[in-house]
Amino acid sequence: MSIACVFPGQGSQSIGMLAPLAERYAIVRDVYSQCSDAIGVDLWSLAQQGPEAVLNATINTQPVLLAAGVAVFYAYLAAGGRPPSVLAGHSLGEYCALVCAGSMHLTAAAKVVRERGRLMQEAVTEGQGAMAAVLNAELLMLSDICAAASTNSEPVVPANLNAPGQIVISGHAAAVTRALEALTAAGIRRAIRLPVSVPSHSPMMRSAADALFEYLGGAIMMPPTIPVIANFDVQPHAGWAATRDALSKQLYSPVRWIETVEKLEQMGVTTAYECGPGKVLCGMIKRIAPSMVAHAVGDPESMRVALS
Repeated sequence: MSIACVFPGQGSQSIGMLAPLAERYAIVRDVYSQCSDAIGVDLWSLAQQGPEAVLNATINTQPVLLAAGVAVFYAYLAAGGRPPSVLAGHSLGEYCALVCAGSMHLTAAAKVVRERGRLMQEAVTEGQGAMAAVLNAELLMLSDICAAASTNSEPVVPANLNAPGQIVISGHAAAVTRALEALTAAGIRRAIRLPVSVPSHSPMMRSAADALFEYLGGAIMMPPTIPVIANFDVQPHAGWAATRDALSKQLYSPVRWIETVEKLEQMGVTTAYECGPGKVLCGMIKRIAPSMVAHAVGDPESMRVALS
């Protein structure tokens, strides 16, 4: 049995997350404390008490979820979980994977994702960006509709290729509206505008990506002890230069999650553990690779069931 650990991104956060796990495993609070000290924000209180609007602000969500993913991974190992042979993360989750692979120090990563969130938030004026989840649409048709709905100043693109029939589009709010109207006219009825204002993984993040690339120039990276599959090109990278390039380009490029899971399958992975709050990645994995066993391990009971 070959194991992968995978880490969710933004959208998996919720008030009170990981509280039962923290009661069982002291490492959870320890990880949160280290990240909190690094950026001067009480991330555990934010995760437990909110308020929700503050937790959901991109600049806060990113370090909160970084701590969550790493904390669950360490708790998984403490519970006797077998070390994985490969790691992957969905968008922000890639940073969790890099920390758990020993490629980036936890506190350094907390500072990086805090800055990543700030850059993303400041790249687009409030209300100009939008994202929407589209169900039961083929990628080729969706790409054509997005291209027709886009202008040079108002782009919209397929951003998260999550699972067959589950794709998120992202871009300028006006272009997203045009794309949704075209989808309705084409008979696609299931499209849900997401409660976000930052158009992640779209061309509107290009300036944030350039600034992130410069910021990452000051980060210290080590070769990973476990391969990490990058969102940008669905490949593991051993060198810091390639990782830095992939992390910056990730901001304006699609999250190729379908191909990532297929890559894990090609590498012989038979079991995947989702490290973090929720189980959104488990659902995607089951749709992409039905033969792969996927378990969430974000609370003591789910971890007990998974590891038994």
